[in-house]
Amino acid sequence: MTGRAGVCGTRRTERGQATVELALLLPVVVTALLLVVQVGLVVRDRVLVVHAARTAARAVAVDPTPAAARAALDDAGAGDVRVAVRGDRRPGRLATVTVTASPTALPLVGRVLSGVELRERLSVRVEGP
Repeated sequence: MTGRAGVCGTRRTERGQATVELALLLPVVVTALLLVVQVGLVVRDRVLVVHAARTAARAVAVDPTPAAARAALDDAGAGDVRVAVRGDRRPGRLATVTVTASPTALPLVGRVLSGVELRERLSVRVEGP
């Protein structure tokens, strides 16, 4: 009786095999999918940091104060980014804008990003009166 086919056409010794395989592989597949999505989010955050640095640099070229850079980022909806303005801020000189942000982290796989910061630095010539 052990060699006879069951109701579904499978042998009794193979019953539940697909369920066990699914239970073993599903966590691996879900983790791999979350890693792919996490990489996409990091790339998106990197593009947003570059865009924020360009926005802040344009503002600093006209008004070389950290407040002007922060206001430009707030107007652009940059979100949770930190901005620093350094260098010589006199007209005709170079000012350096640094924008820093933490990447978006997903549950489970986001822990690999602990301590990672996205940073972009741009130098612009300050316009004179």
